[in-house]
Amino acid sequence: MIIEQLNQPTRDAIVAHAHLEAPRESCGVLLRFSAGDLAYCEGVNTATEGRDRFELDPSIWAIADERGGEVVAIVHSHPGYSANPSMADRAQCEASGLPWVIVGLPSGHLVELAPTGWTAPLEGREFHFGVLDCYTLVQDWYRREWGIVLPDFARTDGFWLRGEHLYRDGLAEAGFVVVPTREPQRGDGLLMRVGSPDVDNHAAVYLGDGLMLHHLYGQPSRIERWDWPWQRRTTAVVRHRARLPESHG
Repeated sequence: MIIEQLNQPTRDAIVAHAHLEAPRESCGVLLRFSAGDLAYCEGVNTATEGRDRFELDPSIWAIADERGGEVVAIVHSHPGYSANPSMADRAQCEASGLPWVIVGLPSGHLVELAPTGWTAPLEGREFHFGVLDCYTLVQDWYRREWGIVLPDFARTDGFWLRGEHLYRDGLAEAGFVVVPTREPQRGDGLLMRVGSPDVDNHAAVYLGDGLMLHHLYGQPSRIERWDWPWQRRTTAVVRHRARLPESHG
């Protein structure tokens, strides 16, 4: 394991950076040099809401190259929490293809997380905007059920408050078209407005038999009935082009 190879000065540097950045999450990378030595390289967390998430500034890769080291792990902190990985940590670790080292504060305890092929469950996953949210759930359902890979699109929290139609535009770019029906088919997407008067800010997958799979902000993902309270929030039923009749003809 990577953390078993860390000497005390490197461990101290990771923990010191975490304390310095708190209450925001710190982040950086571990570099391995030709002699086998490991060193911590501090990064910059560019996330707007950096208290419970991090976005590692891409310049870290150029810095690592300049220093002549190979990036062998990504490091970040959990200020005020244990180092135990969240579902979002596990999902992003898998996406990165690299081990992760997490430091909990104030304990300074280090935990290592490695890619294993783990995937988040469709039901009961934690919410983490941009990592495990309603669109991620749509992506995962389509990939697992029908083998259709939907592209990701950049989204920032509160986009609907700024009048940005990210979900409607993003789903259109992903191959969905609006179908003029109030009787969706299995696999259709449901675009909704939840606490948003003018902009679609929620998406669900219709499962058939009056059921939908969705992931509300701050709640675990779940299956529930697409009944009147949800139907009145639904602004459009969308269907992927691969599931349109002419796509099978």
